[in-house]
This record gives sequence, C-alpha cells and structure tokens, in this order.
Amino acid sequence: MDTKQTTKMRVLMQPWLAHGHISPYLELAKKLANRNFTIYFCSTPVNLTSIRKRITQEQSLSIKLVQLHLPSSPDLPPHHHTTNALPPHLMPALKSAFDNSVPEFSAIVKTLNPDLVIYDYNQPWVPTIAAELHIPAVEFLTPGAAMCSLSLHRYNKPGVEFPFPEIQLKGFFQTRFRRAVEETFREGNRMQGPLTALENSFKIILFNTCRELEGKYVDYLSILTGKKIFPVGPLVQEIVNETEETEVMNWLDKKNDSSTVFVSFGSEFFLSKEEIEEVAHGLEISGLGVAMEVEREEDGRLSRHEIAKVIRKVVVEESGEGMRVKAKEFCNNVRLRGEEAIDELVEELVQLCKEKNLVKIKSGQLY
Repeated sequence: MDTKQTTKMRVLMQPWLAHGHISPYLELAKKLANRNFTIYFCSTPVNLTSIRKRITQEQSLSIKLVQLHLPSSPDLPPHHHTTNALPPHLMPALKSAFDNSVPEFSAIVKTLNPDLVIYDYNQPWVPTIAAELHIPAVEFLTPGAAMCSLSLHRYNKPGVEFPFPEIQLKGFFQTRFRRAVEETFREGNRMQGPLTALENSFKIILFNTCRELEGKYVDYLSILTGKKIFPVGPLVQEIVNETEETEVMNWLDKKNDSSTVFVSFGSEFFLSKEEIEEVAHGLEISGLGVAMEVEREEDGRLSRHEIAKVIRKVVVEESGEGMRVKAKEFCNNVRLRGEEAIDELVEELVQLCKEKNLVKIKSGQLY
C-alpha cells in the first residue's frame, strides 16, 4: 500500500512525562516520519536529552524536538521534570506542574500550527486548545485495551458485569479499584480529566496494542467510547547501537531458547524490600534463570510460591506448551501485521486533517 503523501503533514505529539509513555510515542513518531510526516515531539528538556540518542541523523530531519518548560519551583528543579528517578513524594508536584504548563503548551500549538495533535491520557486541555485553531487532536493511550475497557466499563456501568469473565479484578485489586472509585466521587470526580481527554479525542483513539492480542477489548472500547479504536502496536523501542543493549543481547545469545524470564514492574512502581526478596525467592524456587499474571495475597503482597508456580507453568511444564506455541505464533503474526496497521492509521489521519473545519467546541465538549 502506498502511503506516501504529496504534501508533508505536520504532527505535534506530547506524551506524559514517563518513559513508559515517551518510548511508544517516539516509536510511533518514527513510523509516521517514515511515511512523510514531520513530527514535533514535545516534552521537558530532561526527557528530550534522554531520547536524543535514540533518533538517528536521518530521522532527525523529520522528527523535531520541542521543549516544554514547566513552571519553576524550588521543590521541583528541572532535572526532576520527569518520572525517571523521581522520588515518589514528588509525583504530585510533577503532575501539578504539568497541569500548570497549559499556557506554555498553548503557545507552542499556536506557533507551530500543526495539522494534527496527538496527546496523552492526562491532558484534557489539549483538544480544547487545538479546537480553537480548528486542529484535530487525537488521544494515544499506551496501556493495554483490556484494562482500559475494564476500567471504563466499571466507571460507566457500575454494578453491571464485565462481558469478558476471563478479565476480572480479584482480591487486592478489586478492593483497591473500589476504593479508587469512592475517592473519585469524594474528591469531586478526579477521573473527569482522563475521561474528558478520552471523550474529546477527534473521532478516533489510538492504542499501543494489536488486534491479535486484544481484538475483542478493542471492539468493546469502541462501543464504550463511540469512537473508532486504532491499535498501532506493539510499539517496541528499536536498537540504535547502544552499548547497554548490545551487552544484553550478547548475554541472551549464551542462553538456551525459552530459558530466560524477563521481570518488569514499570518505571513508577517501587518494590519494598520484602517484595524484592519474595520475587528473588520465587525465581530461585522455579529453578529457572511469556508473561502471565502472578496472584497476590489478599493484602496485595507477592508470594514466592505463586511466582515459582507461574514461571514453571509458562516456561517448562507440559501444561504450558500450548501457551508457548501461541506466543511464537503471535510474534510472527504481529511482525507481519504491524506495518499494515500503521498504513491504515496514516490514511485515517490524512482524512481527519481534511476535516479540520469540523473541529468545534460546544458547551465545553468537542463535536
């Protein structure tokens, strides 16, 4: 499919200040840049410094880095304008500073006057700013579609059973979610920001997932939101000749196939000493040096025996053979389908930009 445009489209992208958001945004930027888009990638100077080395000289011709300066504060110096290595107690200050950067971002939009803006879950002001200039704004969500559809279902349809019983909140997580909903109403609807950001995405919403993995949840999200959902992932960071990654690959090359488990908890989750010990013991008990949920105790704690049980099942036991086969098939299918999904997205984005005069504000809502 020929996706090259005769006129180069200009897209402004602004992810949340966490690398778990910045990374897929950057990979999407690269894929769009390869299809004759000019990308303006907006973030704080400290974040832009960290990703600059991931942009090749050729890519830099189409991907321009735009600095977003947060309001200055003695409690939050510029090197803390990122979630990377941010002390947990400063997270509220960072979120507040980001919310207060609206005038700065508004000035950026007016200066660049892009054809399209792509924004993150916690930026409800972006569609309004863009609409004032008749610029379509589209939300790109980096979490999975299953969890987002479950959360949106529980918020929009309290008391109604989620239509996919294989995905359910149990024990610790059910209690935690119920508490979060109660706090939402008690604090004056704290979730309205993300919900408004979702509602005001112009006609479509992008997700860092793929149909092969989450097709039915993607379709259900379309029903819940009334918008077309575009899976554009999984967007995985490409290797750009970095020493650390070369060392990791050399280390993996010495391991037998299906013998290594990658354990990740995200960039904003901090394990306690006890949890680190439980994970280490669980890995040790498994006897091993594919991802699956590890059940937590009722109080939310991790159990070493549960960790070991899950790893054994996924990696070595006969009962997990079907899962291992499916994982390999999934990887092959995603590689083949990934670029097609981006090509389809490009066609949709081009069409949205042709409809920019339809972007209007009515009673605080976009339509």
